[in-house]
Amino acid sequence: MESANLISQSARDGFDTLLQQALKASMVPAESSVEISAIEDISAISEKKIVVLTVSSYLFRLMVMFYFTPDAATRGHFARLNRVDAEEMGEQGFMDAIAECGNLCCGILNRDLGRFFPHLGMSTPNVIDRNCAAYLQRLNAAHIRHFAVEIPESPRLHVSLCISAYDAMDFTVSAEEEDVSTGELELF
Repeated sequence: MESANLISQSARDGFDTLLQQALKASMVPAESSVEISAIEDISAISEKKIVVLTVSSYLFRLMVMFYFTPDAATRGHFARLNRVDAEEMGEQGFMDAIAECGNLCCGILNRDLGRFFPHLGMSTPNVIDRNCAAYLQRLNAAHIRHFAVEIPESPRLHVSLCISAYDAMDFTVSAEEEDVSTGELELF
């Protein structure tokens, strides 16, 4: 069976939905709204660097790529997410903040996918050059999707989802599962 036919349309929609939920929970400040839209053309993504994380099972390897440019606007966004002053965030702190937000997003995605797939594993974040994204098609992926994340008072963010399938997959994310909250930590 050809790789592109291994993931049902329902499963593709499910992966997309779960990623969007994870993005809302990890990349958006609590007081902000967000609009996430699919984009077809990767050339619309102009950021210079990528943080890559993987979630893997016996059936698939999923990669999530968070694109960013190390500039003042992006630093400000990730400083706000981490509740620190952007002026106090050094270069390593900035890279750590982006990697940690990506790690949080993929951790949420990993947890949510655990409802459908046993034995999931997750990688640590890796930072690579944006030019590596040009080789996504060579991975013989069954599903590739690019998203634009629009948050007021923040730079536009881009995220790619790439899934390599090793066997046929079909699952459906129900309306109840779409509304699952990530929960909040309370300190007493």
